[in-house]
Amino acid sequence: MNLEDLFTLKGRVALVTGGSRGIGRSIAQGFIAAGAKVYVTGRNVADCEATAEALGPNCVALPGDVSDMEKIADLARRFSEHEPKLDILVNNAATAWAAKFAEFPEAGWDRTVDLCMKAPFFLTQALYPNLKAAASAARPAKVINITSSDATQLDYLEVYAYHAAKAGLAHLTRRMAAQLGKENIVVTALSPGHFPSGMNRVAKRFEEQVSNLIPAGRVGTPEDAAGGAVFLASRAGDYVLGSTLFVDGGFASARLPVSHLDRVERLDPEALKAAT
Repeated sequence: MNLEDLFTLKGRVALVTGGSRGIGRSIAQGFIAAGAKVYVTGRNVADCEATAEALGPNCVALPGDVSDMEKIADLARRFSEHEPKLDILVNNAATAWAAKFAEFPEAGWDRTVDLCMKAPFFLTQALYPNLKAAASAARPAKVINITSSDATQLDYLEVYAYHAAKAGLAHLTRRMAAQLGKENIVVTALSPGHFPSGMNRVAKRFEEQVSNLIPAGRVGTPEDAAGGAVFLASRAGDYVLGSTLFVDGGFASARLPVSHLDRVERLDPEALKAAT
């Protein structure tokens, strides 16, 4: 057994949505380091192009929006003009909307659920021919859905639709895995915890306080996100179907219960509101 062969992505083609920044960019960088050619997509053209330039010749900018069906179809069509086969699809693009329960708007609900749960399903469906063309018993194609610790843990912020969408995506991952596994397309989920980013501005602005809530004693790094994704995408993860890999320093699975007052003392909810 060659350890390098377990984790290499040489010769593979990947598409990462929301790949121009944050966790998506970290995953793209990790895939490239493991030998893959990576297409990064996102709504901001300049961000995609800057990421591709920074990550080198094996990173290709493919700006696109997956927030509705027409845009999903357009992205799949343009990708297919470049590549007939897709070895790895990472459904990472996401958004969140925070509002008081009595004031939470339908527009915020629909935008969040459409991008966080609907888009992963229908983009995978649109790229299904490309995934099937790449898949074999010896080397399955991979679909990695990015969920969140919010799929299993409540947050101080009132992000109702985000909680529901990410929990739904985790269950959707299992159903997709049951179906697509028959065709050598392995579907899994990766659940990041607190990684400082534009999406998680609390962890970015209050890193020390957030670290106090994490058993590992720190927030996530780009290497943490990349390592989990490379494992799932590579030969090392071929026998993992339908599961969610928690990359969160134990936040979801290894935290000892503490009282509400203790949590408030260590991480002031008012500070959290000010960070968003």
